[in-house]
Amino acid sequence: MAAIEMKNIVKKYGDGFPAVNDVSIDVADGEFMILVGPSGCGKSTLLRMIVGLEDITSGDMIIGGKKVNDLAPRDRNLAMVFQNYALYPHLTVYENIAFPLRLAGASNEEVDKKVREASKTLELDEHLERKPGNLSGGQRQRVAMGRAIVRNAEAFLFDEPLSNLDAKLRGQMRTEISRLQRRLGITTVYVTHDQTEAMTLGDRVAVLKRGILQQLATPRELYTNPVNLFVAGFIGSPPMNFLPATVEGNQVKMPFGTVTIPEAKAKAAQGKGLLIAGIRPEHFEDAAVMEAGKATGGQTFRETVDVVEWLGNQAFAYIPFEAPEEVQQQLLQLERDLDGEALHTQLVISLDGSSRIKEGDEAEIWVDAEKIHLFDPATGENLTVDPSSAGTIPSDTSTEKVAEAQDSIATPGEQEAATEA
Repeated sequence: MAAIEMKNIVKKYGDGFPAVNDVSIDVADGEFMILVGPSGCGKSTLLRMIVGLEDITSGDMIIGGKKVNDLAPRDRNLAMVFQNYALYPHLTVYENIAFPLRLAGASNEEVDKKVREASKTLELDEHLERKPGNLSGGQRQRVAMGRAIVRNAEAFLFDEPLSNLDAKLRGQMRTEISRLQRRLGITTVYVTHDQTEAMTLGDRVAVLKRGILQQLATPRELYTNPVNLFVAGFIGSPPMNFLPATVEGNQVKMPFGTVTIPEAKAKAAQGKGLLIAGIRPEHFEDAAVMEAGKATGGQTFRETVDVVEWLGNQAFAYIPFEAPEEVQQQLLQLERDLDGEALHTQLVISLDGSSRIKEGDEAEIWVDAEKIHLFDPATGENLTVDPSSAGTIPSDTSTEKVAEAQDSIATPGEQEAATEA
C-alpha cells in the first residue's frame, strides 16, 4: 500500500485549455478516495495521470513518497479497473485473473495460489473455467477486480466500474467493492459521476467542476456544509431547493414566507441584497404528522401543493414559485454545470409516507430553519458555511474553463498483449 500525493496537477491538451487545473489532493495510505463530478470535469483524466496513461503538463505526482511523473504505467505498481472490464474474451476467468501474473513471469504454483485466493474472495470459484461471454455484468466486473487483486499493487484505481450495470446490480457491487476495500485495506482512488456511489463508498470525496477542485471532504461534510451552489446542487437526491431570498435582521424572506434563522447565519449574509436560499427536500415535513415537540426547531407555513408523488415509504410534494431573472439565470447555469439536472423554480418537499397531503391541498409544511443555507447569486459562494467542518476548500474555485476527459483505455502492456492474442 502507498499514499498518493497530487501537487498542483495541471493537464493541458493541444488547444491550451486545462482538463485538470491546479488540483492538489493527498490520498492517505489505505484511504478510499472518490473523484466525482459531471462529464468533462477532469476526474478520469486525473485518474489516468495517476496510473501514467496521461502525461502531466505541470505539478508532481508522488506515490509512496516517490515522484513518478516520468515513470511508465508498468513501473508504478498500480492496479486499474476499467469501465468496460477490459477482459480477454478468448481466455477463461482463471486465465483472465492470472494474466498480469503470467506477464510478470510468476511460477505456476504462485499463479494458482493467488488466482484461487482472489476467486474465493470474489466468489468466482464456480466460474473459473467459463469465459467472459458467459458471465453477467457483475461477474465480469468481479473478474476485472480479481485481476487487480492478484497483482499485490500499491493502490487500486477504479474508472466508473459500475456505469454499465443496471441499478439493482450497481447497489450490490457497491457493497462488494466497499467490503473488499475494507478487508484488503488498500489505497483506492475511485472515479464516478454518480453522487450516490460517492456518498456511500468514500472515506473522503473530491468534487470537481471543469477541471477545478471545488471541495474535498467526507460525505457528511459535503452534505451538511457545501461550499458553493455547485457542490450543494450536485450532492443530494433530489437536489437541494434553491429559492430567491433576502435577509433582514435574523429573518429570511422567501417565496413561501419569512423564516427566522440562527443569528450567526443571518450575520454572515447581512447587506448582501438578493440571495439564493438553499434547503434540502428532506428538511421539510408535513406538520400534521411530524413528531411532537419538533416544531420548536423550525417554522411552519401554508402553501398549495401542485403535484404529489407517493412512493410508499415517502412522498414528494411540488410547490411552484416565482424567481427574479437573476436567480433564474444562475439556476440555468447551474443546470448546465450539473449535466442538465433539473433545478426548476419549484419547491420539492420530502414527506413521510404516512402524510395524507394530496394534489391541490393547502398544506401546512414545517421547515427546519437551522438547515437553511444562503448563497451569493453572483459567485455561488455559500455565505453560511462552517469553515471548521467543511473539509478542504480550494482558494479559487471560480475559474470557468472547460476540457473533456478522454475515454479509458487499457495500459500499454495489456493493450499490446490483447492485440497479439
